[in-house]
Amino acid sequence: MSVIYVLLAISITVAVGFFIAFILAVKSGQFDDSYTPSVRMLFEDELVKDKSKKKVLTKKNINN
Repeated sequence: MSVIYVLLAISITVAVGFFIAFILAVKSGQFDDSYTPSVRMLFEDELVKDKSKKKVLTKKNINN
């Protein structure tokens, strides 16, 4: 039974360590993305909407 307490304490310590590392990475700008917004318009695939039927058409529906 004491092994469970030891493993629980170790797992909580590791989880807190990872959480602190994540918070520090977010605050330092590790996950800031300055490239994707500038090229997003080149890669967007928009759905074609048929306004008369108010139905979203896909490529499969358009080709038939």
